[in-house]
Amino acid sequence: MLVIIESLATRPDLLDAALGLGDIGYEFMQHDPVASLTRVARLATRWPEYFLLVLDQGVPVARAVSIPMAFPTNQRTELPDHGWDGAILWATEDALDGRTPTTLTALDVQVATDRRGQGIAAQALAALRACAVAHGLNRLVIPVRPTEKQHQPDETMQDYLRRRRSDGYSSDSWLRTHERAGARIVKVAPFAMTITGTLTQWEKWTGKPLQSGPNIVDGALVPVLASVEQNLGIYVEPNVWVEHPIAATKS
Repeated sequence: MLVIIESLATRPDLLDAALGLGDIGYEFMQHDPVASLTRVARLATRWPEYFLLVLDQGVPVARAVSIPMAFPTNQRTELPDHGWDGAILWATEDALDGRTPTTLTALDVQVATDRRGQGIAAQALAALRACAVAHGLNRLVIPVRPTEKQHQPDETMQDYLRRRRSDGYSSDSWLRTHERAGARIVKVAPFAMTITGTLTQWEKWTGKPLQSGPNIVDGALVPVLASVEQNLGIYVEPNVWVEHPIAATKS
């Protein structure tokens, strides 16, 4: 397998092929209002150099989408509890204010469905580390969405992180990929993504009518809280901040 790493800055013609690799797959996940700041068209225009593609024989088999932000700063001493949403807001603030970024944050890593389990995700993570170094950034941090947490929606993220295999690695396959690449868990982001909607909207998104109280829906890492009286459903998703080691940049 001949692997080549490109970015949209050098290969803008690969955008459609990159999108064809798929997405997270659950309709409700498309309705986080903060995520609207990082629609693909915006990322392709604003930060194409951080939109990476893994090519095998010239064909995209994975994408790794990231954004730069300033961290740490005097005002930002810890990674945000808002996780994915928080990183997007920080990067947007920095772009608007002209602040120089120091850290790379990955938002999305997707591998073609027929190429999963072949070590391509690890190559995408290695590409992100190399990208950070190439652009003079000192850190690579990622708000990880543990893939199999959806099967344990009533368990706290802290308890879920205690699930370990006999070899010491996480029982979650996506967290395990990061750990094998040398990443360390920094903290839980308790409200990494917040999605709200009416009960009608939630039924459209999930195919399931919500009842007052906690509701388990396919793909959700934690229950969706609903109020029939207020015609409201709220999903607050926790993620896990990890940091990957990268080579020190030269001054």
